[in-house]
Amino acid sequence: MKKSNIKILLVDDETDILEIVGYNLSSEGYQVMTAENGVEAVEKAKSYKPHLIILDVMMPEMDGIEACEKIREIPDLQNVIITFLTARGEDYSQVAGFDAGADDYITKPIKPKVLVSKVKALLRRLKETESNTDSITKIGNLIINREEYKITKKGKEIILPRKEFELLSLLATKPNKVFKREEILNKVWGNEVVVGGRTIDVHIRKLREKIGDKSFKTVKGVGYKFVD
Repeated sequence: MKKSNIKILLVDDETDILEIVGYNLSSEGYQVMTAENGVEAVEKAKSYKPHLIILDVMMPEMDGIEACEKIREIPDLQNVIITFLTARGEDYSQVAGFDAGADDYITKPIKPKVLVSKVKALLRRLKETESNTDSITKIGNLIINREEYKITKKGKEIILPRKEFELLSLLATKPNKVFKREEILNKVWGNEVVVGGRTIDVHIRKLREKIGDKSFKTVKGVGYKFVD
């Protein structure tokens, strides 16, 4: 996908952040829309349908965590990439952010060139999705449709945020194979994206709640596997 076709929604209550970050992303060729609080972010996300949302955590009217949860409830935005923008020393829980449906987080202050690099790494996932030719996987009563980002179990559709979907999709490609934590991080999050050590654990826990606890097995000190 061309940069000129990629839409980014930048959300922050600080005007300076919107101007500086927005300018650097626009200079790279991306389409950029801004919002100043969580309420405005949700409304603009509905109409704008961005590929990526950069979301501040501490904002008036509605904080980033709540805004992320509401955005994930919108059918057309299930697969949008969401990253939190957080200040150093801010009272922010990565686990709470991932539970809300976020894919990653960026710590500010951050140099414009570094931020652009992070954005490029996040958007690289769009290319990986487009290049996926094996679109449907059937395992027992579970159907994974990668083209539509849809999960069906016993005929019932299950909605998953992007990172949960990609993690399940990876594990399900080879049932009973133990995927090492490093391999999961590289293939689902990418080498250039730094995430917390508990990121995989949080996403596995959410998948167990939605797909079934018995479908995922932890191999201590190694990683995880999907069990048919």
